[in-house]
Order: sequence, then structure tokens, then C-alpha cells
Amino acid sequence: MTLAEQNLNMVERIYHENTLLAIIVRASFRQPGISFFTENDLSQQLAFMHHPAGKKIQPHVHNPVPREVHYTQEVLFIRRGVLRVDFYDIAQHYLESRVLQAGDTILLATGGHGFEVIEEIEMLEVKQGPYAGEEDKTRFDGVDLSGLVVKGVKS
Repeated sequence: MTLAEQNLNMVERIYHENTLLAIIVRASFRQPGISFFTENDLSQQLAFMHHPAGKKIQPHVHNPVPREVHYTQEVLFIRRGVLRVDFYDIAQHYLESRVLQAGDTILLATGGHGFEVIEEIEMLEVKQGPYAGEEDKTRFDGVDLSGLVVKGVKS
């Protein structure tokens, strides 16, 4: 199996009714150069970069470009532990779940999401700001998924 074929299994795009909910990049993803996982129109961009020692990236600044952001998109970097991510549609109906482990990364693009920590976790979150406090999100009761087995991990 080629590196490109292996990498197809390491990047998962989760859709609901042709709308991108999330992109998961597993810890084992490897590809030389720069691999973007997002389309140019997403307000949060996600890429993997792998360069050899000595590679130079030309210095640059980012120009002020007006952007309109309709929904907060966030990226989680799992440093340690195991996390179940539950996906919901915009109407707050449960869709499916995935389990993330150390080294995995997820971009949450649209829809709703909830989490259950399966094993003590350390993660980093990156999202657009400024944060609007409670106006930034609508909280709701998710489904009871206790005992759910997702890809071999029982919560």
C-alpha cells in the first residue's frame, strides 16, 4: 500500500446531508510537504506540514483581509487521553460518534457536538475570536450514550 493510500484512511471527513461536520486527522497521518484538509471557503483552515531539516519558509506577514464568519469553527489537538466526540445536526438531533486518541486532531466545522472523556485528557483548542460568551453557543441536552461502543472503545 502506498503512502497516499495509507493516508486516505488517516483523514476522515464527516458529512450530514452534504454538509461538512468535521475533519479528523489521525496521529499516524504522514505526507511530505504541505497537505491542506480544508476548502478555501472555510473560516478555519487546517493543514499538515512535514519538511526536512534545512527547509526554509520565506518570511511573510498576513495582510488585513475582511472576513465574515457565520459560525465558530474549532480545532482540537488531543495531546493525551481518549475523547468521544458526539455529532449532532443543527436541529440538535444525534447523528454519530467518533473516538479520538493522543495525537489526533479534529476540526469541528458545523452542526452540534458534545464530548465524553473516556480516559483523562489533555487537549488544545483553537477557534475564532473574540469570544461572545453565552451568546456564542446554544447548549442542549444530548442523548444518553453511556455504554456506547465506538470503534472498539466503550465509554
